[in-house]
Formats: sequence, C-alpha cells, structure tokens
Amino acid sequence: MRPSAPDPAGPDLADPQGAAPPAERAGGDDRGTRPVARRWLAAAAWVGVGLALFTFFLRISLGSVTNSDGANNALQAWDMLHGNILLHGWVLGDVTFYAFELPLNAFTEFLFGLGNLAFHAASALAYLIVTVCAMALAATGSRGPARAARCAVVVTVLAAPLLTASAVWLLLEVPDHIGSSVFLLAGFLLIDRAPGRRFTAPLLCVILCAGQLSDLTVRYVAVPAIVVVCGYRVLAARKLRCGDAALAAAAAVSVPLESLVGAAMAHMGGFSMPGAPKARLSPVRLWPAHAAVTWLNVRQLFGAIDAPDVRLGAMGAALGLVCLLAAGFGLGQVAWTWRSASRAEQLLSVAIVVNIGIYIVSVMAQANHSHEIAAVLPCAAVLAARACVPARVTRMLVGPAVAAVTALAAFLPLAAAATQPPLRPAQAPLVAWLEAHGLTYGIAGYWDASVVTMQSGNRVQVRAVNMGKNIQVPSYESNTSWYDASRHDATFAIADSRLAYRAAVFERYFGRPAAIYRVAGWQVLIYRTNLLLQIEPLGGWPRPAAAAAERQERPEAQAVTSTTARSV
Repeated sequence: MRPSAPDPAGPDLADPQGAAPPAERAGGDDRGTRPVARRWLAAAAWVGVGLALFTFFLRISLGSVTNSDGANNALQAWDMLHGNILLHGWVLGDVTFYAFELPLNAFTEFLFGLGNLAFHAASALAYLIVTVCAMALAATGSRGPARAARCAVVVTVLAAPLLTASAVWLLLEVPDHIGSSVFLLAGFLLIDRAPGRRFTAPLLCVILCAGQLSDLTVRYVAVPAIVVVCGYRVLAARKLRCGDAALAAAAAVSVPLESLVGAAMAHMGGFSMPGAPKARLSPVRLWPAHAAVTWLNVRQLFGAIDAPDVRLGAMGAALGLVCLLAAGFGLGQVAWTWRSASRAEQLLSVAIVVNIGIYIVSVMAQANHSHEIAAVLPCAAVLAARACVPARVTRMLVGPAVAAVTALAAFLPLAAAATQPPLRPAQAPLVAWLEAHGLTYGIAGYWDASVVTMQSGNRVQVRAVNMGKNIQVPSYESNTSWYDASRHDATFAIADSRLAYRAAVFERYFGRPAAIYRVAGWQVLIYRTNLLLQIEPLGGWPRPAAAAAERQERPEAQAVTSTTARSV
C-alpha cells in the first residue's frame, strides 16, 4: 500500500488554489530550482535516448517488408504532401490513420521521397513516439536512477515482441492500431500532469477528436476509460463542479465533435469510407472461446510465445513472458490500491480492461488478430514500469545498479532484433523490369498493386482491381481518379498465381494479350488497348459504348492471334 492516498476528487478539490497534492507532485517540487545545466543535461539525455531508439527501430524495420496495406498509406500521404490534404477521391478502409500515421509518412516522404526508406522511417518514428509517450507516463513522480529504470522497463516491454517476425510486422510495418495508442497515452499524460488547468479539458477534447478521426479504437477504448475514471472521481468527491467533471464531459463531447468534423470534411470533398468497423457483439455462447483466443493473442502481442522465428529462442520467449507477468502484476496492483492509485494508473488499467473486454465480446476476436488489442501493449508497459520500480531509490549503490540492469534488459532484445539483415522487397525485380521496359501504368490484384507503385517511387503506377465475376474497381483503399480512362492508359496487367490473380482470369476478361512475359514469380500481360475502359467502376457497369469505341480505335488489339511467352 502507498503511504498516502490522494484525494480522488483531483487536485482542484484537494487544494482551493488548484495545486496538486504532494503525493502527485512527487518528483516535480524541485523543478523551479533545478539548475539550468541539469535541465539541459536531462534534455540531452532524452534526445540521445530517442535517437538511439529510432536507430534501433529503423534497423529492425528494414529487416522486414511491407505490403499494399502500408503502401496505400504511403500513397495517401504522398497525395497529402502534394496538396490533396482532404484526400479528395480516396475511398479508405475502416481505419483512416489520418491524424497520425499519414502525417508521419508525409514528413518522411518529404525528406526521402516516396519509397521503402521513407516508409520504414515513418514506421520507426511512429513506434518511437509511442515509446516516448509511454516512458513519459511511467517516469511521472520518479527521480534519478528510478526514472531511468522505469523508462528502461517500458523499452524492454515494447522491445521484447520485436524478437518475432510477426510482431515486427504488427508493430512496425503495417499501421494497425499501435500508432493510435499515441492518442490514449497523450490524453492520459495530459490528465495526469495537468488535471486542474483550464486548457486541459479543451485540449483533451481535441486530442480525442483527432484520435477518433484517425482510428475509432480511440472512441471505444480511450473515451470510456476517461469517462469511467473521471466519473468515479467526481462521485467520490461528491462535487459536480470540478476538473474531473470537465474532463469526462470533454471526452463525451469529442464523440459528436468527431462526427461533425468528418461530415464537414466529406462536404468539402474529402475522403469517403465504405463502412464502419466490425463493432458488433458476438453470440454469448462464443465468449468463452473468444477468451481463449484473446489470451493467445495477448501472448503473441507481448512476444510470450515459443515460435520457431523467435530470436534468442527460449530466452526470447521467456523475456516476453516476464514482461507479460510484470504487466499483470502492475494491473493487479492498481486494482488492489485503486483509491490511492494515480489518475494515469487508473486510466491505463481501465483502458486495458475495456480494450480486452470489447475484443472478447465482439466479432473481432480471431486467432492471430492481436492488432485489434495493440494499445494494450504500451499501456501495460507503463503499469509494469510503475509497479516494478519504486519512485525513489534511496540507497546510494542500489539506484545505479537497478538502472544498469534494466538498461541491459532493454538493450538485449533491441540488439537481437536488429541483427536481422535488411530484406530486399520481393517485388524489386518486377519493379526494375517494368521501369526498364517503359511500362508505367497497369493493373494488378490488390497485394501486387500499390506496393509496386510505392517501391518505384510512383514512376510505375499499378492500380488494384477486384477479380471475381467481373473485374472491378475496389471499394476500399483506392482513388477514383486512378481509373479515369481519359487521364490514364493502362496497358498491362500483372498476374500472380500464388495469390489467385491468374493470367487466365485476365485473358478471359480482357481477351488475349499481345505478349506475356514471366518476371520472377509474376506474369506481365501486355495489351494494346486501355484496360481501364473495360473495368467495372464503383456502383455498377458503366460505359459499354466507351469500351466499344476504344476497340474501334485500336483494332490491332483484336488482331492478335497468338501469345508470346517469355521468361525474364
């Protein structure tokens, strides 16, 4: 138990002047008198640690590859960088990443141009920001070696999963909810550091609104956590006019505010979305099975699995299990000492429970879908650090020793994960061949389209199509202008039998090509007609007259009687 319990009503109730109680000011009472040199030293330490972490994350990211999911984000950011701020013409998926990942991608593309390096740099930067926010929350109230040790524990928990290829893919390569935890952590940090300030509630509302515009996980996790915790503190204080009431109201107001912002953006010609996320309840009879699947996904999220690709082998899996147990210990400690727990600890705990609880009772609970609960990892890392490392280490030699041990524990998984050699994208030979042969606009299945476009730096533009009864424009992650036959001339199709995008399907729909070339594992079908005229757009089949006119303009396309097959 903690020696003293802060008033659950918050600092504005405990002190008429709005000052925080001593227990919550711990570690901050000497800030006004700290010498300038110490402040500069602390700032330099944060910058140095941040650069070191970014270097590790970038190196780890380069050891993996991206796919068209991430490539579409890169192309959306490329459009934003070139003036299409509202992403006019884009049809996105059920998550936009508009307020975090896309601006980061635009920033790195400004520095490095469109391509793999910019994408990996943006991924590393996103994970770094998540890590720094978690470290800032964990360090609150601590000093000296204890602060360093808490930060090292956070890094350890966030680095341990990177020992597995699947976790690297989840946390670094594909923007999929882990970046959205920045809005949770930033909001919780604001509430914890400045709960009674006048600017806190409005700023919190803006953060949550931006987070929901980017990812509705913020609405289903962060907003309920803030309403529950702040509402509890209001009830405990028995006073409605207080800072916690304003914070709960700000969280509630952020929901309709985000809807208004989204509607305004759509009215101004911004992006559209085909539908809402799968936020539906599953039958109650499935909840026990979902709980078992959730436990498996939690273990995968923390790297606590003995998979064949785990670096450090059993030691790596053991480290992940230790991190998971430390997080569980932190969550249990907050539950046991709830009344004396800080706002941050209460918010983090409720966010974890809400995220996992919603996941279990919804239709999203599936094996190997730990990305839906990705926000649990940084929240748990903070609780683990605060539970395992006390705010003060008074003994002269114990403090540095604890800091050194935790720093070594953080360095070990980072160094091991960084030993993975950089991977050359699988599509690199295909991109080089297309560029060498002057083929600049074509179509392909979803998983072969945008990733080729990104890797070529937009010099070769390949657009995704859905292949079924008809070949159609996709209803997600695409730009309607890509399929405008008056602006673009698609003269080739990329077939990939490994992904069911077979050459026979293209031939059955578009007719026999002028030539077929085998490039690595792909087949490139060359046509002498604009394939965009024959693709069914969103909303139904359009323009048979246009397709007929195109055939009349290019009769050589129908005169081809044989297919030339070559291997490259």
